[in-house]
Amino acid sequence: MLFSVIAISPVAAEKLANPGISVTHTEVYDDGNVVEPVASVDFERARDKFEPEFVAVPFIFSTETLSTTVGAAGVLKHAGQAQASILGIGLYSSNDSWVSYLAASNYQLPKLDQWLFSGEFYRANYKQGIYFVPEGSGGGSLVSGASDSSQRNRIVTEGDESYSKVHIKYVLPWGKGARGAARSLMPSKQGDDFTWDPRESGVTSIELTPFVKTQELVGYEDLPTKAQGLELTLDWDNRDNGKNSTRGGQTSLTFTRDFGSRGSSDGADSRESWTTWEFEQSAFFSLGGSAWFPQQILALNFYLADTPTWNEYDSGTEQYQRPPSFAGVSLGGFEHLRGYSNRQLIGRSAVLYSAEYRVQPAWQPLQTLPFFNLYNIPWWQWVVFAEAGQVADNFSASELHDDMKWTLGVGARFEVESVVVRAEFAQGEGSSQFWVMVNQPF
Repeated sequence: MLFSVIAISPVAAEKLANPGISVTHTEVYDDGNVVEPVASVDFERARDKFEPEFVAVPFIFSTETLSTTVGAAGVLKHAGQAQASILGIGLYSSNDSWVSYLAASNYQLPKLDQWLFSGEFYRANYKQGIYFVPEGSGGGSLVSGASDSSQRNRIVTEGDESYSKVHIKYVLPWGKGARGAARSLMPSKQGDDFTWDPRESGVTSIELTPFVKTQELVGYEDLPTKAQGLELTLDWDNRDNGKNSTRGGQTSLTFTRDFGSRGSSDGADSRESWTTWEFEQSAFFSLGGSAWFPQQILALNFYLADTPTWNEYDSGTEQYQRPPSFAGVSLGGFEHLRGYSNRQLIGRSAVLYSAEYRVQPAWQPLQTLPFFNLYNIPWWQWVVFAEAGQVADNFSASELHDDMKWTLGVGARFEVESVVVRAEFAQGEGSSQFWVMVNQPF
């Protein structure tokens, strides 16, 4: 069994709770919906009067990749603006591996009420990293087309990784966005209007994200090391609460483009151009409540992705227009097909079906336990989940649904100082994973 901890999500800080809203209590309704939090102050007044609040959590763990590791995560809420936050994570291991992550989220500029600006930076060095590379790589015999999904070798080597992103989000003045981007971060209340019309309900946004990603593997210098380009995301978030959804859903369509680069005259640092798209749809249904479990939710998610430039051939470079394995379409990891290692399944296209049964027990002892009682933990959640998915080298419904890979798992999740932490065990075909991660998978 592989043990993976504190994986870094590209949207970790983006999903932090809006710290400009104070909470008075949690309301539980007869249908099992738990509405949390309930705003107790006027938002405009909260924007003018706020105090920065810092919370830090230390941790220690041991993994196959990192060995014994110590680190800490810290969140600064109301970081200069009521709705803004800063998240930092750092760790160091006994085998000299290290990870660093910093994100600043949901900042606004004067007179741009419909806009939110965020940035994040990740850098890590793994002395015994686990990677899945094309056959023939590492020995100077890598050939064009060797990135096919069926031609992958599992290796353990030193890896140096990084990414930098700037998120520029425009919130359309529809639904919850009609009163500005900052107010759209507030979770819905039970009495709020809810429809499946984006003009009346939810938050509709357009987000542009310039990015740079790198990965360098010792002994595999013939592999691509850099991806640089733009992501364009069209999103309609019609959930009542991103941290603990009980109704609605989220629709997202993301296009990613690397325009390529010829690099220097000797071909060093050159990049192939490529394009991918990803579609994701989630839905949440309340199953009512009981004395033991006041909230029971069925959560469903569908994911579909493709690389339309996969078979386009550049005669000048004699390469196909395909992304590096660390930047393209894949399954495996803490969000997609959790019973498999990170990016274990790589190909042109992918499909994934996910279902979760989430319950909140009325019994909540965490707030009274030593160490836990130092933090605000308003709820915890038990989860059973199942996933089925596949990757393919053709965008074909029959190939994507042939010999699908599966995952079954259980987990526990709880909110700590406005951040959802989840611990999950997932069993796949011939492999299992244990993940500790922030945020819901969908």
